[in-house]
Amino acid sequence: MYKNKLRCSAVGKVRIIGGKWKGRKIPIIRCANIRPTTNRIREILFSWLSPIIYGAICLDCFAGSGALGLESLSRGANKVTFLDNRYMCITALMKIMQSFLVYNSEIIYTDCRSWLRQAIATYDVIFLDPPFQDNVIPEVVFLLERYNLFKKESWIYIETPKNKNIFDIKIIPSYWFLYRKKITQSIICYLFVRKS
Repeated sequence: MYKNKLRCSAVGKVRIIGGKWKGRKIPIIRCANIRPTTNRIREILFSWLSPIIYGAICLDCFAGSGALGLESLSRGANKVTFLDNRYMCITALMKIMQSFLVYNSEIIYTDCRSWLRQAIATYDVIFLDPPFQDNVIPEVVFLLERYNLFKKESWIYIETPKNKNIFDIKIIPSYWFLYRKKITQSIICYLFVRKS
């Protein structure tokens, strides 16, 4: 069933911006329909997160290439849980982890929403950067709150297409405080802090 998926080739690479793996490259798989967070946006995001990323427990709900989680680990995060429902992404991530000698991570082949309904851990940093066509952010925000997967203070990064402002659809709880926002030609990036 997965033979064709395993043969998918890399069509490009993104590089890790900072930390112990600075400059190392992550392959982007052709047939996985991956849209990795760009180098520039990751540079901005991790400058925002720099006070809290070291030692953090992170959850990457739509891991794709793994760029956000790997950048976190490179900068000293204590652990990252990578979730993705595309088998080719999971296979590629496992290979990357082996080549980087990463041992403080989990890579889980699952639908994020199903997994959140059973999760018991809590997280310092949560990344929500799903495929734009899936329109799952409202449900994921609801599930994160419903099952209380937050520390006393948690940070949530959300990336959306520019034509879908999350404040227009009123999905963000009033106690998620917008810390930073960045608008480019095609996307909007938000970093929220949630305090219990």
